[in-house]
Amino acid sequence: MHIHILGICGTFMGSLAVLARELGHQVTGSDQGVYPPMSTQLEAQGIRLMEGYSADHLKPAPDLVLIGNAMSRGNPEVEAVLNRNLDYMSGPEWLAREVLRTRWVLAVAGTHGKTTTTAMLLWILEQAGFDAGYLVGGVPKDFPVSARLGSSDFFVIEADEYDSAFFDKRSKFVHYRPRTLILNNLEYDHADIFDNVEAIERQFHHLVRTVPGTGMIIRPQNDLHLDRTLAMGCWSSLQTTAIGSEAATPDWRAELLRDDGSQFMVIHHEQPVAQVNWAMTGQHSVRNALAAIAAARHVGVTPDHAVAALNRFSGVKRRMELLADINGVRVYDDFAHHPTAIATTLDGLRQSVGNDPVIALIEPRSNTMAQGVHQHTLLASADLADRVIWANTQKSDWLPALVKNQRAKDGDPEKHQIEHTIEGVIERVMADLTEPCHIVIMSNGGFGGIHQRLVARLTANAGQGHD
Repeated sequence: MHIHILGICGTFMGSLAVLARELGHQVTGSDQGVYPPMSTQLEAQGIRLMEGYSADHLKPAPDLVLIGNAMSRGNPEVEAVLNRNLDYMSGPEWLAREVLRTRWVLAVAGTHGKTTTTAMLLWILEQAGFDAGYLVGGVPKDFPVSARLGSSDFFVIEADEYDSAFFDKRSKFVHYRPRTLILNNLEYDHADIFDNVEAIERQFHHLVRTVPGTGMIIRPQNDLHLDRTLAMGCWSSLQTTAIGSEAATPDWRAELLRDDGSQFMVIHHEQPVAQVNWAMTGQHSVRNALAAIAAARHVGVTPDHAVAALNRFSGVKRRMELLADINGVRVYDDFAHHPTAIATTLDGLRQSVGNDPVIALIEPRSNTMAQGVHQHTLLASADLADRVIWANTQKSDWLPALVKNQRAKDGDPEKHQIEHTIEGVIERVMADLTEPCHIVIMSNGGFGGIHQRLVARLTANAGQGHD
């Protein structure tokens, strides 16, 4: 069968392409923005990518078109699909029908940490000898691709609350029917499709409704929005997680042995079971790990085996991924999409590097941030950075005013700066660079190729310094 995918370079649709290819289908796809790491992964799989959208991409006519949720009426390929009466469906529906229907699904949902927690859980099962299928909304460093079918009964999936397609406004995750479900957290996000946090809680409740009575839901003990979600009804067993003394009697607790989260003891029902010593940092990483350990236990992996795997966990591309270390200037790539994600990432880095200078380069690119929904918490989320350069690539009217007001309030014209071009951001970084320092690039998109351009500039600058 020839399957054509619209929006193929998105993390979810690109992963579907990998699965469809593994099932033996001919796979092609179109996308407006083709950039690594997904584009390189797909090309390596022998999947033909077409730049932009055109009715000509549908000649000869494919047997099935999978339409990503970024597509809308008026898109020339979408219109051609409808006008020519081609067979089409959403990506989540295809995945549920063709892959998940007979599997034990372990799903990871939440506003933050889905990708990393999914990769952790998958790695634990892999090290325990499970050949689990998986779909991760990114590229896990411990695996060559972001998705595979696997040969066992188990399938690990990142469960996104975003809608399925322009013709199916249900959240993707309601299609998956998990038996083991991690609910990492819940905050307001996706302002382009959800009017308020209550609407998101309702979608999460719909997900909870699909978990069987013999299934399990794992959640942090302290999360008001999850409390409200589960108060609408829960028919499965629950296990809770917490760090330190923040909750009274969680099923799983972490006692930090280092403030940066790089070492902690796992406590199960108040009994120490194993010590984590790993390369990850930040309390958000600790929370992700506890949830992954609990989910793995539900399918038979003991905590000591889970921890042994996590001690060798490499992480996920674009999640505080170290891109370069040039004369003590360390450059990281992070997939920040929300003020909470910015704050927790910078907290983990600050705990790790102490008083070293930290420069945050932030592109408020997600639909929610670009609309200014989080502007009341956005600048404060970067407090732990010494300098913050905001890239106004979306030409937002509110961002320059926000930065100007903050500078006046702080009396510090250097802490928060704003640039409207990628070259301007790079020049601003280079103008007042100290060694050593840590530069964190934060965006949920390609950020105009700033990663490679900045590293190249730093490398050239270092070369000149040695002459």
